[in-house]
Amino acid sequence: MDKSNPFTHYYAQLLHQGNMLQDHVRTGAYQRAFLSNGVDFKGKVVLDVGTGTGILAFFALQAGAKRVYGIEASDAAEIAQALADANGYTRDQLVIIKGKVEEIPMIPEKVDIIISEPIGFLLVHERMLESYAAARNRFLKPGGLMMPTTGSIILAPVTDDVLYKEQLSKIAFWSNDNFYGINLTPTLPAAQNEYFSQPIVGYFPQSSIISPHRTCHTIDFSVVQPEELHKFDVQFKFKIDQTAILHAIGGWFDINFLGSAEHVQLSTAPDCPGTHWYQCRLLLKDPIAVNKGQTVSGTMSFTANDKFSYFIDLTAKLDGTDVSCTNRINLHDQAYHYLYAGVS
Repeated sequence: MDKSNPFTHYYAQLLHQGNMLQDHVRTGAYQRAFLSNGVDFKGKVVLDVGTGTGILAFFALQAGAKRVYGIEASDAAEIAQALADANGYTRDQLVIIKGKVEEIPMIPEKVDIIISEPIGFLLVHERMLESYAAARNRFLKPGGLMMPTTGSIILAPVTDDVLYKEQLSKIAFWSNDNFYGINLTPTLPAAQNEYFSQPIVGYFPQSSIISPHRTCHTIDFSVVQPEELHKFDVQFKFKIDQTAILHAIGGWFDINFLGSAEHVQLSTAPDCPGTHWYQCRLLLKDPIAVNKGQTVSGTMSFTANDKFSYFIDLTAKLDGTDVSCTNRINLHDQAYHYLYAGVS
């Protein structure tokens, strides 16, 4: 891509934003959350963090907002302005500000509501939640509303022999001791670390989950501070309901819009309609054989990194035994897996 050409930037943003807009589950949930809570939006001043094409700002105006400030750091700000002009919104109704929410000067007024789509897969990838919280600290009136209001990381134990063997087959290449006369085997430990550190992003079937229990780690966007998102732990404990091999911890997220009139939830669970976020699986290097009735417990420790994502240190233990395993996941280094189709 020619980064010196502004039109190349513009069209790249257009393609990226178009892919997001076409996620009808995501886009429809946002519009429903705003329009069904018109009592919250009518006559109010709204801030849209990372406005992109401006679609959420337009939904806020549809819901009755008096004015929306749309902050956008990328060239998508030009797309938002073009769409606002073409759809008859004045520059007093939608005020586009190009820049980062942490760096722009104070806007002319405090706002009643902050809206955003600050979500990556497993909720926290891309680290936009920190900007969402920073915007609240800078611009929201006391008692103002965050939409979405809360988000939850959901975890469950997963068995998937096919996926595990696929990763092993990638590693096996490096066991070749005569590759055109070269011994590749010294790279085996690094190859194992690399392939098992990748989160596997894609749909997986509900039938691969081997426990009725779920771990739910909820973040309240109304109060969480940016620094609290730099490092946090999620503890889990699952009672297994079938004899199987535990290959991975599966993860997804829910976000909740807690308006005065209606509460709307957007879920990316395996038994819900598919979204562009999919679900993800965090593999164990050494799978654990489990029997029905046993419990598995452990911790996922999230540490923010400079790749706009997280390292996750995963520990899992078969309770009552000496069997355990650890793994470090690089959340920014995803492998995509499309073997299964999402629920439609």
